[in-house]
Amino acid sequence: MAAAVKAKSSTATTLSLAVSVVVLAIAYIYVSTVFVFIDRWLGLFSSPGIMNAAVFSALAAACALTYRAAISTDPGRVPATYMPDVEDAESPIHEIKRKQGGDLRYCQKCSHYKPPRAHHCRVCKRCVLRMDHHCIWINNCVGHANYKVFFIFVLYAVIACIYSLVLLVGSLASDGVQDEEKNRRSSFRTVYVVSGLLLVPLSIALCVLLGWHIYLMLHNKTTIEYHEGVRALWLAEKGGSIYKHPYDLGPYENLTSVLGPNILSWLWPTANHIGSGLRYRTIYDLPKGASTSK
Repeated sequence: MAAAVKAKSSTATTLSLAVSVVVLAIAYIYVSTVFVFIDRWLGLFSSPGIMNAAVFSALAAACALTYRAAISTDPGRVPATYMPDVEDAESPIHEIKRKQGGDLRYCQKCSHYKPPRAHHCRVCKRCVLRMDHHCIWINNCVGHANYKVFFIFVLYAVIACIYSLVLLVGSLASDGVQDEEKNRRSSFRTVYVVSGLLLVPLSIALCVLLGWHIYLMLHNKTTIEYHEGVRALWLAEKGGSIYKHPYDLGPYENLTSVLGPNILSWLWPTANHIGSGLRYRTIYDLPKGASTSK
């Protein structure tokens, strides 16, 4: 009984209007691309049509599976028993929140200590490990445990949208040549217009989002840390010192910390390498004289 109540509660928290809109958009783009653009341009049962339909179906399936994983994966909870070890010589100095005068990071709303990079989400009403942001489109926080799958979903969505746009343009060009089918073509005009109005702004927005998160990954930052870093940089320059993001270990190390050490698994939604999320390597852990520019 308790398990059923828990499952019901979990389902309720993942369903929302925004999630429903995304699911409908994925379904509409898939149906219009396969059964209108590919069919009208290449013929759905021709060799090129079958090949393109198979490739686009695989992309759509990847989008759907990674989107579901991004929604259902808990971004990372702070253990109720978590307590920073102030006597640990290897404890990173940035566990101290300087604006509190050196006090340990403590969440007044959750009534427990916060690990490095954890933040309180006002929507989820709890602290999230390595919180990046709360995303209404997945009705979930993007954090330690689901950041990789969120990034891969955005990547697959960009590829799928651009692919669909290419097929849309090709289908329109093909229809323009077939003058004898004018009457039939007019029945698909609404599909072309709606698809264009959906795909063009969606492709632009997703490309911007993808570029932003590639930048963040290359510098091992979260969205929150980027904005905090802007202020920290200004304060450092004002005080005549130099600020460096403590988690920036170099582009390759930064990428592998998120996507995993095996390049072959970078596009697969697995995250067995991420650890507990309670401590992260920093520039202070690197050997003296080691470069972070590689």
